[in-house]
Amino acid sequence: MSSIDGVGATGQVQEHLSTIADAVGGLCDSELTGLSDAELTDTMRRLEKTLRRASAVGHNLIVETVERSLPGKLGHKSVNKLLIGVLRISAADASARVTAAKALGTWHALSGQPLPADLPETAAAQRDGDIGANHARAVREVIRKIPHTVSSSDVAAAEEILAELARSATPEDVEKAGHELLAHLNPDGNLTDDKDRKRLRGIRFGRQDTNLMTPISGHLDPETRALLDPILAKWARPGMNNPDDPESPTGSSAEHPGVDRDQLAAAAGRDTRTAAQRNHDAFKEALRALLSSGVLGSHRGLPVTTIITMTLDQLEHATGVATTASGGTVPIKDALKLAERSHPVLVLFDHNGRPLHLGRSKRLATADQRLALVAADRGCTRPGCDAPATMTAVHHVHDWSKGGATDIGSLTLGCDGCHALIHDGPGGWHTRTAPEGTEYAGRTQWIPPPHIDPDRKPRINHRHHPKELLERARRKANAHKYADTASRREHPQRPTGSGGADEIP
Repeated sequence: MSSIDGVGATGQVQEHLSTIADAVGGLCDSELTGLSDAELTDTMRRLEKTLRRASAVGHNLIVETVERSLPGKLGHKSVNKLLIGVLRISAADASARVTAAKALGTWHALSGQPLPADLPETAAAQRDGDIGANHARAVREVIRKIPHTVSSSDVAAAEEILAELARSATPEDVEKAGHELLAHLNPDGNLTDDKDRKRLRGIRFGRQDTNLMTPISGHLDPETRALLDPILAKWARPGMNNPDDPESPTGSSAEHPGVDRDQLAAAAGRDTRTAAQRNHDAFKEALRALLSSGVLGSHRGLPVTTIITMTLDQLEHATGVATTASGGTVPIKDALKLAERSHPVLVLFDHNGRPLHLGRSKRLATADQRLALVAADRGCTRPGCDAPATMTAVHHVHDWSKGGATDIGSLTLGCDGCHALIHDGPGGWHTRTAPEGTEYAGRTQWIPPPHIDPDRKPRINHRHHPKELLERARRKANAHKYADTASRREHPQRPTGSGGADEIP
């Protein structure tokens, strides 16, 4: 048995576990009401970091269990079954832990030498406590979808970019940035080829059960999803198309002059349906309306239609992926197919990626201004919010009642929930336009209240702009690479690690 300073490995592990148990016990018995707001949030962050690092220990425990063939010795058919029996966790949880350990754990060769992890940068970020299981899962899923034709060096660079991004972003940010990265690695947008899409598409209707209900499942191709999203955004709103409420407005009457807004608000207050039930009722009403009149009306001042944003370069070369106002992505080829059978509104970007000016100064935002905001903001601008443009309203960056203008440069998009957070109270957020000379000049900055950030540092929402996240992570990753290269030049005897490209493409 190996030992350090006379303490055996078993004694070390047991001592560490006892320390953890005592610390957790002490925290459980601690009185948290005496903490200030800042201390409370700091405690949450420190505890989360510790738990994330503990997950890395869990990976290596699974590795050790597999390499010892312990499941078979103890009569289990797999390591999953052993985890379920020993830890009393669900099959799904056991599967997730084993999958994570395969990619992030430290495995060994037959000689006993440690092998580099499949996702070395992601594993390092979790050992540091900067990312959690969901971050790692998001990175792993993106890497899994990279086509086999992509070079191993590009795959390694992609993993480094995503791992660096995960250290300062949410799992949802990593997932969205991953979609952009996949499109970069495969610029034609064929994340799956056309034959695969045609093969996978379909909607399956099961047999009616004893309740006369019909189960439905399947896959929608990108074009069908892009057509469906704007319909659900309007007709699946709380209060709309509720079959249990005779006063609920229906899709065919929602834009009728006789419908009272207060009536819709009251219906929303009575609405107890789940999101899935609202989707069902909206789909049913859509079918009814299409069979009768086919008129879908408007939504937040714009026609209920598929709004697609693409750059001029994408349009000219017919490559890459476009974004929809509902937050989805559509291959350019499919977007052009949609345009052939619809009345699209084309918004072109200048060479800086900014939309051409379409607005006019009026108290209420015009349809042109909203279209420009859909192209520029793509969704709610509050940091961390992923509400797509179809679920937002136009918001004055500087309140209209306080002298704010309705120029296009003074407007932004905000969902109803985030807009309600803007007020002068102690917990209120504030908005402003990023000044010229800053990195994101012209974008909307949200200033958090003190309990979120004591320094009240302005924030930008990158959730709808994954390219920005990738560029920032790429710069950080390259800076680390250059620093490591310089260090190796100054200290040539220092180990170089697992290698990799000197610059992230």
